[in-house]
Amino acid sequence: MSTRKKYFFGTFLLLALAALFVSIRPQKSGAANRTDRPGMPFYGVRGPYRVGVSDLMIEGERPLPLIIWYPATLDDGEEEVISYPYKIKMGAPFGQVTIATTAGLAADNAPYDLSGGPYPLVVLSPGFAIGSTSYAWLAEHLASYGFVVISPEHDETLDPQNELWSAAITRPQDILAVFAYVDEQVKAGGVLDGLVDGEETAVIGHSYGGYTALAAAGAQIDTDSFTSHCQDAQEAGESAAWLCEMLLPRIAEMAGLAGLDAVPAGLWPKWADYRVDAIVPMAGDALFFGQVGLAEITVPVLTIGGTADKDSPYMWGTHPTYEYVSSPRKARVALSDAEHMIFTSTCESIPLYAKLLVGEFCADSAWDRNEARDLVNHFTTAFLLAELKHDSDAAAVLASDMAEFPGVIYAAQGY
Repeated sequence: MSTRKKYFFGTFLLLALAALFVSIRPQKSGAANRTDRPGMPFYGVRGPYRVGVSDLMIEGERPLPLIIWYPATLDDGEEEVISYPYKIKMGAPFGQVTIATTAGLAADNAPYDLSGGPYPLVVLSPGFAIGSTSYAWLAEHLASYGFVVISPEHDETLDPQNELWSAAITRPQDILAVFAYVDEQVKAGGVLDGLVDGEETAVIGHSYGGYTALAAAGAQIDTDSFTSHCQDAQEAGESAAWLCEMLLPRIAEMAGLAGLDAVPAGLWPKWADYRVDAIVPMAGDALFFGQVGLAEITVPVLTIGGTADKDSPYMWGTHPTYEYVSSPRKARVALSDAEHMIFTSTCESIPLYAKLLVGEFCADSAWDRNEARDLVNHFTTAFLLAELKHDSDAAAVLASDMAEFPGVIYAAQGY
């Protein structure tokens, strides 16, 4: 059974118990969760900007909370010190459960540093029912290089049978809502005035967030390919076939929620935004799209995944994404033997026995998670600098002969 399936159906009590050992709210913390270490890849080293973090809200019929990381101005002696919760959105009766906390390097509600602005925008879509702060390590790192990262808290709970199908529709809508919000708030007097360049943008995401990034760039659901893929996976007894069991029976409801009169025989409409200049799907769920649906993507793509991923298998997501997108510039990072949750936060505050219980959600069987994060930071930062800031030195780092690291299988085109 896949980790994500065990996670969805067998960890409710565990997470509720784990919540007893951790704080529910972000707090000040005495030490950051990582430092720059000898031997780190070039762009794995933290950038020159100080970092702030704050909360925003999109009001409306479907209120959408946002977390924003940004270049910040700090007073003399003020430190970038914060503690982030690793949240799982459990739904009733538990609500949002914090299974761990991790120290970060950002100042809560610090003033914007507008000296280098407006900065390119990166929208970060979390994994299904996972809180945005589980990816704070990556958001902080990008902000330190002069990006503004906005992460929506998608309105979903850990109920895949009833919510996984609907999230496939509402998540791309959330990304469009973020762009509409940014359009309004970058105007004179808006909360993002002078901070965000809404015309230089990327979407990145993990797992279902990777699916969201692909959709935002123009990938289209292909009913024929999706159905055929699921039939083959179920007949072969593949570990991730349970996803098909959650999604295929609800495909008509998906179409209805998307405003369609019937399930399309082939490609569904696009949910892309013209402002998306690049995407980074991490262990992205690409099974919806197939070769034809992925070929609709033409913007630069960096796709990252673990070869031991049993939840969004490498051959279901990372590999076909690289092979089938039509992008003239694209890169693929395969982390050898890494598992699905390699991209989420560490669980520093959980006692040892609790760490063992939560397993893959806090550690990886083949990788030191901090070393994996250094590599993800390096490749993602170089890619976004190249594509959103047009940095030729960063682009050179993405060439095939420049990306040789232990445990990494790398491929690139156009760099």
